Amino acid sequence: MRIKESAVRATAAWIAVAATVPYLTLKSLWLTGHPVGSDDPGAMDELWLVNLLTFGMDAIAVALALAFTRPWGRRAPAGLVVFPMWVATGLLGTILVALPLYLISVLLSGPEPRSGEDGPGGTGAWVFPVVYGGFAVQGVALITAFALYARRRWPGLLRDRIGDLPASPTLTVQRCLAGVAALLGLGVAAARAYWAAGGTAGLPQALVADHNPGVAVLDGVSAVMAVAAAAALLTLVFRIRPRRRLRTPLLVAWTAAGSLFGWGCWQLVALGATTTTVTDLRKAVPGPMPLVQTAQVVTGLLVLVVGSVALTERAAAGQGGAEPGEIRRTRPGTADVESR
Repeated sequence: MRIKESAVRATAAWIAVAATVPYLTLKSLWLTGHPVGSDDPGAMDELWLVNLLTFGMDAIAVALALAFTRPWGRRAPAGLVVFPMWVATGLLGTILVALPLYLISVLLSGPEPRSGEDGPGGTGAWVFPVVYGGFAVQGVALITAFALYARRRWPGLLRDRIGDLPASPTLTVQRCLAGVAALLGLGVAAARAYWAAGGTAGLPQALVADHNPGVAVLDGVSAVMAVAAAAALLTLVFRIRPRRRLRTPLLVAWTAAGSLFGWGCWQLVALGATTTTVTDLRKAVPGPMPLVQTAQVVTGLLVLVVGSVALTERAAAGQGGAEPGEIRRTRPGTADVESR
């Protein structure tokens, strides 16, 4: 059984690596002055920083995939694996949810009207399926590999119940931070739901003019993620339904908070990288939009901090979630050793 699981994990990891090849190749060409798939070389020059950042992000995904299947990956510090994978789960998980909804909206309403260009920056029509098809495969494979890796490294997380989380001295602080995260998350959800429904208040004029089903779907998914992150975190810190397995709210909080943080950061960075000098008032970013994006980032970070503290205290108490190889106390006078 263990050999079979390791084979599945390795297969998923290598599929994730293979799925990054088209995107990394495309970005490499753009960064080296070969605007393949674009009829506007100038646009690629303006987006060099964005292209460099996205190239680096996909390269990190390759490193993560290798960590999930190589022996050194099990010895790597947890933080070096968990944080980038948290962001990757948020970014790729959002695409896995949003992409089918976007395709359905296109089937129902027809293709988006184009204004003389095939895509953003004059990209060819084939670029979208290549890029986002690769992201979809990469997301499924990388998340699968990580789930099997986490099951091997932190087996207690799959067995524990919500009520097993310790009532530590920091619980009051955790609940206060969770309350702040919930309020911010509800604000983000309200703003994103409003924009998804077609509202334009608070949006830059350039985005109002270019509003399309893809943007609306992403706003709608972000609204759902904000509500889900808040609900899952409150379930954990207030021990709602304590006999329920810990893994369900933990997975929801993990994915939803990663989505808020990852996409919030990406939108802030992308806007900052492409609007450093505003020569057209239509491209100026008004106050509400970056505030919402910042609130997304803060909400995601608060969920990460509170969840990390709770799980660290659980592990320190000698219960589930201990690192492989550590001695795990189960009852007075006994010990259970998790082998590597």
